[in-house]
Amino acid sequence: MNFEVPSNVIVASHITGIYDVNRSTVLANDDFSLVAEWAKSITELGLNGIIFHNNFSDETCKIHQNDFIHFVKVDYNPKYNPNVFRYAVYAEFLEISQNLIKNIFFTDISDVTVLKNPFTATLFLNNTNSIFCGDEPKILDNEWMQAHSENLRNKIADYADYELKFKDATLLNCGIIGGHISTILPLIEKLWAIHRDHNADNNSLYTGDMGAFNYLVRNQYNETVIHGYPVNTEFKAYKTDTSCWFKHK
Repeated sequence: MNFEVPSNVIVASHITGIYDVNRSTVLANDDFSLVAEWAKSITELGLNGIIFHNNFSDETCKIHQNDFIHFVKVDYNPKYNPNVFRYAVYAEFLEISQNLIKNIFFTDISDVTVLKNPFTATLFLNNTNSIFCGDEPKILDNEWMQAHSENLRNKIADYADYELKFKDATLLNCGIIGGHISTILPLIEKLWAIHRDHNADNNSLYTGDMGAFNYLVRNQYNETVIHGYPVNTEFKAYKTDTSCWFKHK
């Protein structure tokens, strides 16, 4: 990386050139408009953002890089779908940069914008041992998650037990994950290990990222996870509430 990694940073990935099962299309390789709102929201707040990508041209990066937004090109491994591959990138990034980072958020990029600086929020500052994440107005035991989790359910011995134990819990959303580096580093390492060991040969129509995240957080971080307001606006409500930190659709 040709820049100094900020101590407080918001990170996302943008992998193109492969079929995106969430959008049912192949994303264009050099279309900055897909990430423009994310980048704009960070820049306007004077925060720091890093975009890991595989196909933006040097010209596009040069045009849009500024004091607040930096681009890092990565070699995509097609063994993993983009939603899963990002955790390999994040785990490596944290291993290299952990001594430079104090607080960090990882977010989706095409449907997330930053509304308020999370790093100065009292709730964030008073809960350095917590994981902050998005959520959805539904419970874990829903039809979509049942289908989404089939691959992991078949691979992980206690997955069905977790589903039963937490069936009425709020569905957590991995499109927003953040906290202090001491908490987030081991979380991302564990999350990547689940995908590496159990999700590499997933040929289903579902990525498995939501299943792995809910499984890990509910089993190991359930007492300290903080989700929903004010971390995120209501998922898919398409409303801007500037008392929240992030808008997710």
